[in-house]
Amino acid sequence: VIAVSPKIVEISSDISINEGGNVSLTCLATGRPDPTITWRHISPKAVGFISEDEYLEITGITREQSGEYECSASNDVSAPVVQRVKVTVNYPPYISDAKSTGVPVGQKGILLCEASAVPSADFQWYKDDKRLAEGQKGLKVENKAFFSRLTFFNVSEQDYGNYTCVASNQLGNTNASMILYGE
Repeated sequence: VIAVSPKIVEISSDISINEGGNVSLTCLATGRPDPTITWRHISPKAVGFISEDEYLEITGITREQSGEYECSASNDVSAPVVQRVKVTVNYPPYISDAKSTGVPVGQKGILLCEASAVPSADFQWYKDDKRLAEGQKGLKVENKAFFSRLTFFNVSEQDYGNYTCVASNQLGNTNASMILYGE
């Protein structure tokens, strides 16, 4: 029998899936003797193999299960060959932090809205039921991937009140209310 190093001949492409969906990954390899195939999740919390088979099935995938999955083919002829597949898990936004803030008149005030989402959330701000427009006098809105910051450069009595941050992506939206109040 001629020994042949393992070679991965077919592996699933990177995929993007909505949370709760099912994922099926395939990794086919050749070699002599027949290589052993294992899958593992590249993650700080991962322990050991999640599959000792060419196929990896994940039902009802969660956001914690996103990331890279590594297929390894080994047969002791040479070092194992490894390839990775990236699995992106999409989920609707949830707001992790939104605090009310007290600011004296004439001072700078900041309201912050933090949201986790894949794809990243889009943010909108409302005062009572009126949407705040970017570039409104004395206001600045900064949107980043995981948070939105509403800055008041010079707080007036009229600025005090109830503000709502709305975070949305293709999968849904959520909102949180906070109050800018006087000190």
